[in-house]
Amino acid sequence: MGTQLASNTAPRRGGRGARERILETAVELFYDQGIHATGVAQIAEVAHVSIRTLYQHFKSKNDLVAAYLRRLDMESRRTAEQQVLRTDLTPRDRLLAIFDRLEEDHGGTVRGCPFHNAAVEAAGAMPEVARLVAEHKETFRQRLIEAAGQAGATNPERLGRHLAVLFEGATALSTSCDDKSMISDARSAAVALIDAECPA
Repeated sequence: MGTQLASNTAPRRGGRGARERILETAVELFYDQGIHATGVAQIAEVAHVSIRTLYQHFKSKNDLVAAYLRRLDMESRRTAEQQVLRTDLTPRDRLLAIFDRLEEDHGGTVRGCPFHNAAVEAAGAMPEVARLVAEHKETFRQRLIEAAGQAGATNPERLGRHLAVLFEGATALSTSCDDKSMISDARSAAVALIDAECPA
């Protein structure tokens, strides 16, 4: 995700669409730069609105962060986590596709999962953000458990939860080290887990 397009948008202040411009800008900047490193003044400038207009639509920065996560939850249908929902793959392949897409998504600097990043930055100070992240991750785990059951796992709950740990660990470690080789390692471990849990 980058900010170049948002920065080059012709200035338009106020009027209809201001809320959407603010939110689109927040999606770009919060992910690229981090939540704490991105101030409301920068968001307002890039979105071509006044700070007053920004606060008319979002009562606080925390409110904007929560809206950012809700937007990602609704629209990130092509992200790695969403690969488990694909209908064109077998259940086993869906379980592995989350790692394949995760590796594809990291073309430049590894920024990782925006939900994980938000949880780290929230650090107990943003309860609504923590709640949204927890709900998102629990939904992901349940989808993995369901796909594991469809793949014929002897213990779908165990396999799904173990795959979630592998996925989240690979995401966090690759982000910390800016090295996506960890994702390949996690995928190899996932293959071994699936083979052990899903009799041929």
